[in-house]
Amino acid sequence: MTQNPTSIDPADLPEAITRYLAGRAAKDASAAATAFAPHATVTDDGQTYEGREAITRWLGQTDTEYSYTTTLTGVERDAADRYTVHQRLEGNFPGGKVDLRFRFTLAHGLINDLSIAP
Repeated sequence: MTQNPTSIDPADLPEAITRYLAGRAAKDASAAATAFAPHATVTDDGQTYEGREAITRWLGQTDTEYSYTTTLTGVERDAADRYTVHQRLEGNFPGGKVDLRFRFTLAHGLINDLSIAP
């Protein structure tokens, strides 16, 4: 059964997603990585990272490659285990500003899959 996305209060996000977002805001790759299941996948900018170790390396690289700020612009619950977080990033990366969708799939209370796209 397909469920329509429902806007929710950011405070109602599952703990794993808030832990990931807090770790990213603090530029703490290790803290953000603890939100992922051991065999999770992340797809960002055309690349896929598999497993917590690869995800931790990706997080560390993105934290040092550019300086940027994030603004939360919306949160949706897409299904019981799926959430979409909308953020605006502004910084010294090509283009300087981008609106991104972070699509999370959870399993056993941890992030099992994350897809990041404009």
